[in-house]
Amino acid sequence: MAITYKDSGVNIHEGYKSVDLIKKYAKTTYNANVVNDLGSFAGMFKIAKGFKEPILVSGTDGVGTKIAIACAKRKYDTVGIDCVAMCVNDVLCHGAQPLFFLDYIACGKLEANVAADLVKGVSEGCRQANSALIGGETAEMPGFYKTGDYDLAGFSVGICDRSKIVNGKDIKSGDVLIGITSSGFHSNGFSLVRKVFTNLDETFENKPLWKSLLVPTKIYVKPILALMKKVNIKGMAHITGGGFIENIPRMFSKSGFTAVVNKNSYPLPSIFQLINQRGVDKAHMYNTFNMGIGFVLCVAQKDADKTIKLLKGLKEQAYQIGYITKGKEPICLK
Repeated sequence: MAITYKDSGVNIHEGYKSVDLIKKYAKTTYNANVVNDLGSFAGMFKIAKGFKEPILVSGTDGVGTKIAIACAKRKYDTVGIDCVAMCVNDVLCHGAQPLFFLDYIACGKLEANVAADLVKGVSEGCRQANSALIGGETAEMPGFYKTGDYDLAGFSVGICDRSKIVNGKDIKSGDVLIGITSSGFHSNGFSLVRKVFTNLDETFENKPLWKSLLVPTKIYVKPILALMKKVNIKGMAHITGGGFIENIPRMFSKSGFTAVVNKNSYPLPSIFQLINQRGVDKAHMYNTFNMGIGFVLCVAQKDADKTIKLLKGLKEQAYQIGYITKGKEPICLK
């Protein structure tokens, strides 16, 4: 008897089914610049007019081991938001508007409904970022991934005028740091989170802990692009892996500056307090987690109050968390 692809563990008909289910979600992200539909060999996107010297800005990332919690609880429709957020928030750091997004799903055994739920989340993230989902790939890899395991990654392409790129070149001593709150751990540090919180069903704030852990990463695209029209933002940092320590200094274009951060300038969310109580050293936490601040802006001192007020009007909670000074160390937490 002839051996088929299905005998090896790959069900191409389940793949066809997943594509049909995914298309309806992807179409909700389309705009006038999308040239073709899903199913072509490549996605096509028309660059809109209005840019004097357009620069494409790209970023790629994945959900990381946060998806293990989604798989364990079979709750797949939110981690796609995380996937988009991790990419578009990075692109946003340079002042770019995300244009389009592509995703990649890998698994041991494809379940069309699970793939559709994952892309449902990706589509929601794209809508939050005003970004079109124009393509992707679903790879069934039996023998490499276990049945029930899924991985999710993607990449974003954005655009901005060269003259409007945010790259930290104008940052100077005396500028201030504005921190915008996160929605929790976002999508970083989950290998440590899962090691500490072994009982996902324990009660936390009157609900199972896993529900708090799966709260999606905030997408800051719309409020920040709106803010940029009214405030000169000199630098931006998306607080991802590496926490405050690694990410805030990334907004500097040259050495000689220190970002001074006051850890007591905002309330530490309870989920971070809990993981600290469970044995994770606080100093280590600032090098691993976002600590309740998912995005940081650098603006002139004169613009600080205006920035916070405007962000509040955009339904974002923000705090003045520090300032810039001359120094050899890239960051100082006090």
